[in-house]
Amino acid sequence: MSRIGKKPITIPSGTTATIEGQQLSVKGPKGTLAMPLREEISYTLEDGGISVQPANATKRARAFWGMQRTLVQNLVTGVSEGFTKKLLINGVGYRAAASGRTLNLKLGYSHDVNIDVPEGIEVKTPDNTTVEISGSDKQKVGQLAAEIRQWRKPEPYKGKGIKYDGEFIFRKEGKKK
Repeated sequence: MSRIGKKPITIPSGTTATIEGQQLSVKGPKGTLAMPLREEISYTLEDGGISVQPANATKRARAFWGMQRTLVQNLVTGVSEGFTKKLLINGVGYRAAASGRTLNLKLGYSHDVNIDVPEGIEVKTPDNTTVEISGSDKQKVGQLAAEIRQWRKPEPYKGKGIKYDGEFIFRKEGKKK
């Protein structure tokens, strides 16, 4: 029995959800998001919330139950509040600058790294060592943050590289003489 799946999803004021055929769409102040519905799961719109239950008693339906509830919760949270990831850049000469729909990174390579920002995602650089990625789609925000981090993962000796805010980097002791 899914503990996560049992909880109904509350829809905040200013946000509406509709089920049309095999698609759930949620509209809020930050935009509109939609997701396809699984046949193994039954979705019901109740007063002020969405309830997710397995449609039958199969193992497959129970396996999808909690995950589908979380995906619906991410849609509701995304259109009402949005998601944000913060990246910190550490290293001599490492910098970031956002201009329009492009993020320019100087990461110690012989060339600059230019990353195109997808639609629906906003990238800000409050200073040249911080990158803030925000948007309504949790998957797109996390994917862009992972792609940026992939260019220079933090290394364990000096801690140079791109890390998530709050991420702990296990530090190793240097070479002994």
